Amino acid sequence: MSTLNTNTSAERNFSLRDAVSRVHSGPGVYLMRDAAGDVIYVGKARNLKKRLASYVKNSGRPDVKTGVLIKKISDVETIVTASEKEALILESNLIKRYKPRYNVDLKDDKRYPSLRLDIKHPYPRLAIVRKIRKDGALYFGPYSSTGAVRQTLKIINKTFMLRKCSDREFKTRTRPCLNCQMKGCMAPCCRDIDKNTYDEMIKEVSLFLKGRTPDLINNIKRDMLDAAEKQDFEKAAVLRDKMFALEKTVEKQAAVSTDFMDRDVIATARGPELSLVTLLFVRGGFLIGSRNFTFSETMSNDSEIVGTFIRQYYETAHYIPKEVLTPVTMEDAPLIEEWLRQIKGQKVRLHRPQRGEKVQLLKLAIQNAAKDLDELTAARLKNTETLVRLQKRLRLSALPDRIECFDNSNISGTLPVASMVVFKNGQPDTASYRRYKIKKVNHPDDYAYMDEVLRRRFGRGGASKPYPDLLVLDGGKGQLGIAVSVIHDLKLQGRFDMLGIAKKDEKRGETQDKVYKTGRANPVNFGRDTDLLLLLQRIRDEAHRFAIAYHRKRRNKTAMQSALDSIPGVGKKRKEQLLRHFKSIQKIREATVEELNALPGIHRGLAEVIKKRLSQPGKPVPI
Repeated sequence: MSTLNTNTSAERNFSLRDAVSRVHSGPGVYLMRDAAGDVIYVGKARNLKKRLASYVKNSGRPDVKTGVLIKKISDVETIVTASEKEALILESNLIKRYKPRYNVDLKDDKRYPSLRLDIKHPYPRLAIVRKIRKDGALYFGPYSSTGAVRQTLKIINKTFMLRKCSDREFKTRTRPCLNCQMKGCMAPCCRDIDKNTYDEMIKEVSLFLKGRTPDLINNIKRDMLDAAEKQDFEKAAVLRDKMFALEKTVEKQAAVSTDFMDRDVIATARGPELSLVTLLFVRGGFLIGSRNFTFSETMSNDSEIVGTFIRQYYETAHYIPKEVLTPVTMEDAPLIEEWLRQIKGQKVRLHRPQRGEKVQLLKLAIQNAAKDLDELTAARLKNTETLVRLQKRLRLSALPDRIECFDNSNISGTLPVASMVVFKNGQPDTASYRRYKIKKVNHPDDYAYMDEVLRRRFGRGGASKPYPDLLVLDGGKGQLGIAVSVIHDLKLQGRFDMLGIAKKDEKRGETQDKVYKTGRANPVNFGRDTDLLLLLQRIRDEAHRFAIAYHRKRRNKTAMQSALDSIPGVGKKRKEQLLRHFKSIQKIREATVEELNALPGIHRGLAEVIKKRLSQPGKPVPI
């Protein structure tokens, strides 16, 4: 490892130029740090000397990316590796470790809905989930929205007779439900359904969700003709209706290739402050969907963006196609192909098309990326204009790009909690949300709760950064006064503006919520700018929702613990077993002795004790 130190702007260029001659010309990784010592960019190179020399070469007439980066560099470290493959792996590990500001950082898919098919169950069902786990189940998605996944599920429920009930209902149901009566379910919960027949239907559903609808239609058509030949006309009619329903679905999909191959298509679009990657999903020659990924302040070039995106996205993707089309040629494409092959277990090709229908596919992806980037940029510009108006109306010292809002939640002082939500550029930044469990105040006092939380948020010195541009307190004048006192004690006066927002008092004839600003006795008059007040109300309501959700979670957890911990013979493992199976105390209470006894390790005597104890009046019930 070697270090290149730089100082002033003029000295920096000279230092980089002077130090390049001492850098090893082999493969490796370089880390760029700012004046505070934080890693702001991690890159890899086949030839470290040549790669760092490119920064010196462009220092006279840099592009926007290089110019911004060079101005912030105060130190560069290089790590020489034995091979390009080692450099590729090391770069990924360092990006995960340091999370540099100017590297591509692909967020996870937890917030996107997917469809889960638990193939371990003898009669699987489809369920909408938000988190993909390594549990042996099949996952399809993620989908771009809840509406998209529900529409897909609606088509499946109309076309296939999968069970709809939960696993618990499946075990306890004694008669077919309405879905069965409407011929929307085979009712394996109550009827003796041939497992092979159900498994064949699961395979059909999997083909549909994988985008193999044309293959599925051909299979159904073959079975239909076979049934007709055997004069099983009732079965043939059912298969015909299914085939027609699937053909209508295919008509809504765009055929984009004639080789019927699975592939993903990647395109990029760049703006001054925002970069976007669009991913098109082509399955069996049909375009079945797309997703966008945005990155702010990315200093990588197009080749680096695509390479880093591929490594981060496919590391956790549940499906990797045999071919990925890229808009640029990457020098480390063979290494990434080898890495993808190890994950998939089959050869994966990265290809930049030059002619034919694949070029048209790539152009389609590029057009979509450019259009979506324009829409996102316009939306951001509109948000910025709104924040400029808010700054002017409230006479704030800075543009409120980062707004933090705090709220408390408790019931008569029990299990008090607080929440912090963050809005950046007028939009929720959920990754920055924080929850606080009140630790020091053991009596009902909303002001004391706020005092504790604000000191925990801002009382950690440099670790408290980034500070907000605007701090909002739910509670009006009183909570605003607490914030002023805390910020004064912490010597943070003038670092950011503060507001208190209180709900309207309809009994006193008030028609709007009241917003109080420090140094002002009366609430702010928004006049015709009611949209600015609505923005603050939206932020306040989000903090309230987040606090309520955390408080409810704590109450439920406490209720579960207190109800089960008091039962002799129910230890930690059995308690976890009961909650994992029945999901809540209320459902355990509703279960019969036979259902409790059916669980492994719970004999009938213990089941009767559990039922008796939970049936006694006065036991806590989760809310």
